[in-house]
Amino acid sequence: MAKIQKIKGFVDLFPDEAAKYTFMESAARGTFSRYGFGELRTPVLEKTELFAKSIGEDTDVVGKEMFTFPDRKDRSLTMRPEATAGVVRAFIESKTHQPGKVSKFFTIGPMFRYERPQKGRQRQFHQINAEIFGAPEPQADGELILMLRSFLNRLGLTKLTIELNSLGCHKCRPSYKQALIDFYKSKDKALFCEDCQRRMETNPLRVLDCKVPACKELVADAPVITDHLCDECETHFSDVKTILNGAGAAYELNPRLVRGLDYYVRTCFEVSSNDIGSQTAVAGGGRYDGLIRNLGGGDCAATGFACGMERLALLLGEMEPARPDFYLAVVDKDAANAAMLFAQQLRDKGLTGETGFAGGSMKSRMRAANKSGAKVCLIMGGDELQNETITVKYMDEERDQETLDRKLYLASL
Repeated sequence: MAKIQKIKGFVDLFPDEAAKYTFMESAARGTFSRYGFGELRTPVLEKTELFAKSIGEDTDVVGKEMFTFPDRKDRSLTMRPEATAGVVRAFIESKTHQPGKVSKFFTIGPMFRYERPQKGRQRQFHQINAEIFGAPEPQADGELILMLRSFLNRLGLTKLTIELNSLGCHKCRPSYKQALIDFYKSKDKALFCEDCQRRMETNPLRVLDCKVPACKELVADAPVITDHLCDECETHFSDVKTILNGAGAAYELNPRLVRGLDYYVRTCFEVSSNDIGSQTAVAGGGRYDGLIRNLGGGDCAATGFACGMERLALLLGEMEPARPDFYLAVVDKDAANAAMLFAQQLRDKGLTGETGFAGGSMKSRMRAANKSGAKVCLIMGGDELQNETITVKYMDEERDQETLDRKLYLASL
């Protein structure tokens, strides 16, 4: 019978690698709770129209990358390719929003995109997201960026680059779009890649975000949006920069940093890390005040970010596993049951460790204890079973091993 193998682009995370994700999740929960964020868990399966409306039908994500299929009633369903749309859907559906109320959520979990698998990018990947609803003020943007920095610092990532831009708003962006269109008309359209040729008609801002070297060179002298900001957007952007300056958070202005959809407004940012030598993008976010209205809710300000956990895992490298407190070596098979019960008593006291049930020579048991990394090796053989004692060998200390009454040993912990 042929062996059943995992699906291409889906990865099994064994304990050494899974520990990185547990560490990231714990750091996120610990950091975000200090800022008043609560965890929200949304389904991984949603109606396809949710993503078509939120991400945009003309995007690669919706057009090429989603895992979409009909259910038994022929309704189109999609495995979520990103988290924000589901969070907004849940927020609207719960009807909990009230004018003047600020809601803060974070989510952790898997996303799905049908992309070509590569290092740090799989078809099932994981994200940490944070969203603030109901806060149009620039202070919300500043707090979000600083919270993201604190989270990444907590992971041990300190060589961070924050790129910052403003996308304007519905008042000032039309004049910028027209300036871009006029600029593109001055260029030979055939010199751009096929995607950019299409984007010139459907989404002019997205041309600025193209990664094709020839396209990047062609738009190097394109108009910048910060020259077209209205007074309100200029003030908002200035306040965000003032907050970051006051917190000592270094940033770089990048007028080519854009988001292609109309509901994205004002603050836009990305964070990269240089902790492994080469620059690696680890998070991105910005303000999307129009999304809640687009999905059937009322007017409500919104800002947020997403972190790719696979990228972060690459930066974390190998993690030192926590050392167990004990390894209980059974050197007489008749003592196996008593050893297991004693190990349970140790765990009830809050200690961590495992028991080698197989028995065997003292030499083989000590090799197993050394391999476990335990702080002490507890030895139980025939004598210890009969006398209700335990022999303690200290693995790190220059102390002679000693044989103790089991009850007294437990009482000393």
